[in-house]
Amino acid sequence: MSERRLKHWGWGYEDQAASRGELERAGAGIREQLGFGGEVEEAVPLDEVEIRAPRLRAPDGFGDLFTGEKYERVSRALGKAYRDVVRGFRGEFENPPDLVALPRDESEIEAVLSWAEAEGAAVVPFGGGTSVVGGVEGRLGERPFVSLDLRRLDRMLEVDAESLAARIQAGATGPGLEGQLKEHGLTLRHFPQSFEFSTLGGWIATRAGGHFATLYTHIDDLIESVRAVTPRGLWESRRLPGSGAGPSPDRALIGSEGILGVIGEAWVRVRPRPQFKASCGVEFDDFHAAAGAVREIAQSGLYPSNCRLLDALEARTTGAGSGESHLLVLGFESPHHPVDDPMTRAIAIARDHGGTPNPPPTGRKRTHSDRNRPVGGAGGGAVESWRSAFLLAPYLRDTFVACGVLSETFESAITWDRFEDFHATAMEVARRKVAEVCDAPADGPGAPRVTCRFTHVYPDGPAPYFTVMAPAVRGGEVEQWDEIKAAAAEAVIEGGGTITHHHAVGRDHRPWYDQQRPAPFAAALRAAKQELDPASILNPGVLIDP
Repeated sequence: MSERRLKHWGWGYEDQAASRGELERAGAGIREQLGFGGEVEEAVPLDEVEIRAPRLRAPDGFGDLFTGEKYERVSRALGKAYRDVVRGFRGEFENPPDLVALPRDESEIEAVLSWAEAEGAAVVPFGGGTSVVGGVEGRLGERPFVSLDLRRLDRMLEVDAESLAARIQAGATGPGLEGQLKEHGLTLRHFPQSFEFSTLGGWIATRAGGHFATLYTHIDDLIESVRAVTPRGLWESRRLPGSGAGPSPDRALIGSEGILGVIGEAWVRVRPRPQFKASCGVEFDDFHAAAGAVREIAQSGLYPSNCRLLDALEARTTGAGSGESHLLVLGFESPHHPVDDPMTRAIAIARDHGGTPNPPPTGRKRTHSDRNRPVGGAGGGAVESWRSAFLLAPYLRDTFVACGVLSETFESAITWDRFEDFHATAMEVARRKVAEVCDAPADGPGAPRVTCRFTHVYPDGPAPYFTVMAPAVRGGEVEQWDEIKAAAAEAVIEGGGTITHHHAVGRDHRPWYDQQRPAPFAAALRAAKQELDPASILNPGVLIDP
């Protein structure tokens, strides 16, 4: 039996690709729902894709460590941003890796780095390929490069049940990691939207955000120690619950995006699987009143697992609401005790700000038949509709591309005192630029959609996440989105927000990251890079220039 393969250009497996008939039906529904799009095109098949010849030859004596096979090169040439999916859909793979390396252990990672340095080649670490910021695309001009895929390093190596920690290899995907932890009654409880295909190493390298909306929001919170291979030796921190011994070696690797070393494994903090869950949708007439409720809940110490605010248009687009009300999706969970009381308190706060629970909150104890879900909750109605839309979103974007719809996002984080002005400016800039670039009306039938939701909330501020849906300019989709993205990014930076809350920097965010970071820090990072990777073989062009 042949191994199930991922698509060479989009999200999911090859056997999940929509047929022409399915696309035609989807196109009709999209036009009815959005008022634009619906004209179907089909992706360029792999056998019609043309890519440059490899500029490197696999060295002798390494067995199957290296491959130059076309599918392997093409499927690692791009990430999964809208601009990546569009180019892959059209068969445009300008920067394929010259070789793909598939190490089985640290010694083979070391061998790849040593060989690449001797050859003057670059190395781009690759996890699940789900980057949406150009983090895995080797835009390196004439310099050859190797895609270092860690998929074979996918095992849980050790469990410390007393300390609630596990040692897991970096190539473990979300489902693979959770499946191995489940045998011990444990969970990492880190569910990014890319969970199905992204990896532990990728989460660490990009400071990924999971699906606790409060408290344990980033992979940072779940790391006990990290082990990485650098061109100048192994980097491994000591396992400790906390330490005040100087700057943290783990923090230097978390978010390093593969420029300092190749993350091989990590000790992560795990927990018993949740047994009690409750969820509820709360509707509001006023978006900023709803944001006030979220702020109070975030500052209350209740720490809901889910506290996501969707504006009315976002709720309608996802099928979670009618579009008449803004929707707050609340959820609580615990491995030890019922969560009805904190849910009751959170709903009381929401009511004080004008919210109406709909449907009434539901809670239950987890049963044996329950599956892992990326958010806590047992509620129906709006909550279930939102959850389903969230899980399907990466798959639907492939369909949107095929049906002529631009569908992409930008996100940030901002303190509460600046949020209202920040939100108004970001929405207005995005609406105005989208309408201009698409030559579409700013309002009314056929107008592009710009929506906002909170993905995570903190006592001192939210992480607003904006979605753009607009009629695509066929053949010019990449330029179209780049112009919109640049305008939105400028508004984010000028408004005091971060250029990215949980999507990393990659190559796409570099111009605005350079504005955000302090200049002395950039110099220090550059010095660390020079010490660890003097030949600049690891993911050059990401975070800093050589």
